[in-house]
Amino acid sequence: MPADTFDLEVTGLNCGSCVNRAEQAIRRVPGVETASVNLSTARAHVAFDAGHDPAEGLNRVDSQLDDAGYPARHESIQLALSGLTCGGCVRTVENALNALPGVLNASVNLGMGTADVEVIAGSLDSADLIKAVEAAGYGAERRGDAGDEAPGQDAAAREQAVLRRRVLTAAAFAVPLVAIAMGRHIPGGAEWFAQWLPERAWIAVEWLLATPIVFWAGRDFFRKGLTEMRHRAPAMSSLVMIGAGAAYGYSLLALLVPGMFPPGTAGSYFEAAGVIITLILVGRYLEQIARGRTSMAIKRLLGMQARTARVVRNEGPTEVDIHAVARGETVMIRPGERIPVDARVSEGQSRVDESMISGEPVPVAKAEGDRLVAGTVNGQGSLTATVTEVGADTVLAQIIGMVEKAQAEKPPIQQMADRIAGVFVPVVLVVALLTAAIWLTVGPEPVLSYAFVATVSVLLIACPCAMGLATPTAVMVATGKGAENGLLLRRGAALESLARTDTVVLDKTGTLTLGRPQVTDQIGATGSDDDVLTLMAAVESHSEHPLADAVVAAARERGLAWPTATGFEAVSGYGVHARVDDRYVHIGAAHYMEWLGVDTTAVQTEVEALMQAAKTPVYAAVDGQLLGVVAIADPPRPESAAVIAALRAQGLRVAMVTGDQAATAHALADRLGIDEVMAGVLPDAKAREVQRLQGEGRRVAFVGDGINDAPALARADVGIAIGTGTDVAIEAGDAVLMRADLNGLLNAVALARRTHRTMKGNFVWAYGYNVLLIPVAAGLLFPFTGWLLNPMAAAAAMSLSSLFVLTNSLRLRRFRPASAPTEATP
Repeated sequence: MPADTFDLEVTGLNCGSCVNRAEQAIRRVPGVETASVNLSTARAHVAFDAGHDPAEGLNRVDSQLDDAGYPARHESIQLALSGLTCGGCVRTVENALNALPGVLNASVNLGMGTADVEVIAGSLDSADLIKAVEAAGYGAERRGDAGDEAPGQDAAAREQAVLRRRVLTAAAFAVPLVAIAMGRHIPGGAEWFAQWLPERAWIAVEWLLATPIVFWAGRDFFRKGLTEMRHRAPAMSSLVMIGAGAAYGYSLLALLVPGMFPPGTAGSYFEAAGVIITLILVGRYLEQIARGRTSMAIKRLLGMQARTARVVRNEGPTEVDIHAVARGETVMIRPGERIPVDARVSEGQSRVDESMISGEPVPVAKAEGDRLVAGTVNGQGSLTATVTEVGADTVLAQIIGMVEKAQAEKPPIQQMADRIAGVFVPVVLVVALLTAAIWLTVGPEPVLSYAFVATVSVLLIACPCAMGLATPTAVMVATGKGAENGLLLRRGAALESLARTDTVVLDKTGTLTLGRPQVTDQIGATGSDDDVLTLMAAVESHSEHPLADAVVAAARERGLAWPTATGFEAVSGYGVHARVDDRYVHIGAAHYMEWLGVDTTAVQTEVEALMQAAKTPVYAAVDGQLLGVVAIADPPRPESAAVIAALRAQGLRVAMVTGDQAATAHALADRLGIDEVMAGVLPDAKAREVQRLQGEGRRVAFVGDGINDAPALARADVGIAIGTGTDVAIEAGDAVLMRADLNGLLNAVALARRTHRTMKGNFVWAYGYNVLLIPVAAGLLFPFTGWLLNPMAAAAAMSLSSLFVLTNSLRLRRFRPASAPTEATP
């Protein structure tokens, strides 16, 4: 009898032979008893023998189908989790999910309270994942599509409300508990309390006050702690359960059967058990509030989504729900309203505030044919527009999805932290046992009390909460801050990669330059500048050459009007000519003039200077006489030189890659102060140049905007796409600059470096804190000072450690762009 059966969705099936090959690929996996592939449903039915691990078997089936050319479809499921408190919790949930057959990878983000799970489609569903999480002792529910809600927003709000009730309840009992327990130890306190009740009666009152705290307010610690121990994956709840439970159990035995303890050791620690639970709950509540602040960027982006749209239908303009709007419909946007969907203006003029996508505060003029982006704010004019994208396809929805994905991804430093957290708690338990053994062996009297206090303090102070929060909170704040300033991080790991980059490679055309040829200089020979441009525009207006477009654009900018040219003709490889007002006008390169017999020696010196400056000279002759020369070039962005200087000042080596000839490339590099030039590089060779630099031991960031930049963007340690470039380039990049301004690159480097410093600071604190205070809690200072850490102080210190990490990460919200955007672009 087969033990497990699965139905997988298979892609690439076209015919019966495809089915046969797919079945053969599946049957090659050890443990597969039967395999049947259905062409019409594109599904594979797979059954495993009882003696084989289905999880490992499904992974092998997935690999075999992929190798055979019929990959199984994968899908991503995101869960909103509750009850996560530390890195150990992360490890426990990830292990529970990764153990399920069909799960390819599960990644839990403590800061966001989410789990991103990649599964083989059809092998299981979200209910199976939720069941596994709940069996591990945590809560889970499925998230909707990106942009539907903030990550884990509802679950987090409910958890925060539950925590608040428990904190208030615990505090209500803890205050009188501490007053009674500590009041009897202050001068004169014992006598005052004794006149009302005997000592054992007061201990009984402590028991009555501590019990609701421990077993109602703190019941989750015991429930999760037992689950963690049952799964052999102890985490924070295990430490709290053992520490607080030991204090409560020790005190209860001392109250009920004091004779079983050695003389002088039958003390009460009910106040320690109650206050420990209360302080940790307060700390968790404050953490929850702080963690909520880290996702403010997503909440703000969600708040930019319009809820309704005014759609023009048969009955006239109608207010409808945003989800009821379809592509191709016409929407009306009144002054001051938010743009409801991506659209293109069909009527009207206005200025639109697009700062939410570009970071640029100056409103952008919009007229017929211009693009509108959902979430941006219309100015004073009324607009009518045709819907181009709705729902998850709008730019705003894609931005939200991109930020969520980046926040959910673990940088390498966090992956290391989670591995450490997975073994940290077991090590702490061993240290606690050693502490107890040492105190019981060499401690002073009452030895049992000292051993108990030291052991419980070790358990409580060592909770790895701060370790688990060190990176995700910093990444969440940084990605959100980047989105506010026009920098979209598609991968959370891009922050760490960019912070460690030592070489920046920039594509030339469209990245360092404006990407469109312009007339930069004019030389008059026998005519004025306006005469030269007027006659050239008359002829070039008939040409489709990019250089011709530059001439016509320059004439328009100068407000010139030109006569109609007749008899236009292009001479391949030379230039063009036409008749204008009974004059023959020839336009072209130097060799065209030479072929025509036109004397150009009068402007030779100026032309050579232009060519050395990487500008292309275009000659104009009228009736065989040289009229003048215009120089055309793709000018650098106005901010390029300043940005490159700033990058070099930060210790980065700046290189340029281009398909242009070496002379042109070096002229631009000299002008901008670029360290290294890679000229004459074909589009498919850009990635090889990046690989060459990486082979030299460099960490490379590549910045580009075109389709031919996509391989290099993907190959670099971190690829940064200019957002005005092609969709392919944007998809290949790890980060996207939404504004065509290289100042965004400076801001990206500044944000990445500051975030990396924050993450490292968090880790130094989290690990240093534990390394230093665990020996103190164990009693290292007692032989020298006679001082031993109280368990209540240990619990408070543990909570403060997590709050420090969260507060340190939240400081990133104060990040300000290192460089303002360039206001004017020629």
